[in-house]
Amino acid sequence: MSIPSLKEQVEQGNKRAAVIDDALQVLDAEVADKSGLSGMAVKGAFAVVKGIQPGFIRHVVDNLLDDFLDALNPIYQEAVTAGKPAGKHLQANGGRMADALLGITDARAERAQRAIIKKTYDKLRPTAKKHVEAAAGRLGGLLDRHAQAG
Repeated sequence: MSIPSLKEQVEQGNKRAAVIDDALQVLDAEVADKSGLSGMAVKGAFAVVKGIQPGFIRHVVDNLLDDFLDALNPIYQEAVTAGKPAGKHLQANGGRMADALLGITDARAERAQRAIIKKTYDKLRPTAKKHVEAAAGRLGGLLDRHAQAG
């Protein structure tokens, strides 16, 4: 029996809206937890991006979601095949997860139409992997809440 991909699962019913809502909460919590100089930079950049227009962050999450689900699907499928909790497996593979997601955001930032987006992304990119890896716990929880266990 084949397990539906993460994207196929999100396409069922109203699940997409729930996943986006949950992802926005994860993002807000991750930004709020940042401290020190790099934390100040992340919080400042997030405020700049949020201020572009109302609903901009939701729009970005919605636009990135399918690519992110495709990128996370191999890790998810490994977990299901091995009978492991998907969220824990994602956490255990935080480096792979971060590289996969950042590959997507790197390509998107390169094509960004707004100079402020490019500039802000370029400023934060050198420390991005550690921040994405740090989010593995919350992202794993999101995965557990919305994906089939197998």
